[in-house]
Amino acid sequence: MVRANESELTVPLRKAWSITRYKRAPRAIQIIREHVIHHLKVREDEEVWIDPSVNEHIWARGIENPPRKIRLQITRHDEPDIPIEVKLFEE
Repeated sequence: MVRANESELTVPLRKAWSITRYKRAPRAIQIIREHVIHHLKVREDEEVWIDPSVNEHIWARGIENPPRKIRLQITRHDEPDIPIEVKLFEE
């Protein structure tokens, strides 16, 4: 089966709100990584690279108040350097 090179994904971050408020933004980044790995069927030898703009968007309102959901654009490269790239979706 051929995999798509680009896809859009809306990641719900509601689980980040179920832990203590001083760990919400780091947990949101973990949730994004886990969601991408699950939905793109990432192999163990592939790496997921999250763009710094995603990190800045999560941390924009501080550690206690990350967004409830985030829309991402995911690109799967054939190069071994950056196999899967996660960026903010731009309309």
